[in-house]
Amino acid sequence: MAADQNTSNLILVSGPSRGGKSRWAEHLLSGSADVTYVATAPDRPNDQDWQTRLDLHRRRRPSHWRLLESDADLTTALRTIPQQSSVLIDALGGFVACHLDASDQAWNACCEELVEQLAGMGQTCVVVIEETGWGVVPPTLIGGRFRDRLGSLAQSLDRQAHSAWLVLQGRAVDLHALSQRVP
Repeated sequence: MAADQNTSNLILVSGPSRGGKSRWAEHLLSGSADVTYVATAPDRPNDQDWQTRLDLHRRRRPSHWRLLESDADLTTALRTIPQQSSVLIDALGGFVACHLDASDQAWNACCEELVEQLAGMGQTCVVVIEETGWGVVPPTLIGGRFRDRLGSLAQSLDRQAHSAWLVLQGRAVDLHALSQRVP
């Protein structure tokens, strides 16, 4: 199986919850002297489990990495990152959640802008994206929209990525080396 031939500096890391995506993404940039970590999820101060998870991430990151918190306007936030800084976006689920009320047309335009921007970045950009479509069909319309938008965004990003990793059960699989694109 031939690896995809992309010249972008985009690396996609996907997988299920608690599979090791963030740890793998951090590992991919562990040798970089200058990293900007982009957090897309809200803080949720009243959710103790969420706070525990955020604290775990904070303790694991090197102290010299910059933190940039973003919400719905991720493309604007990315423009503020210095060119010499590698980028780690963790994760796109928070970004997608911010756009669940957007019309399909507005969402598609937003995705096109983000994918184009990420593919054109000169520095290494590692993007973590959740895999939510492996389980039960969501019982709500909004849950289904989240799953579908996240899955479509992942496919769009993969088409532009230099490499893509599936991380589950604490193991990373190089998707471009071991797979073929679905026509």
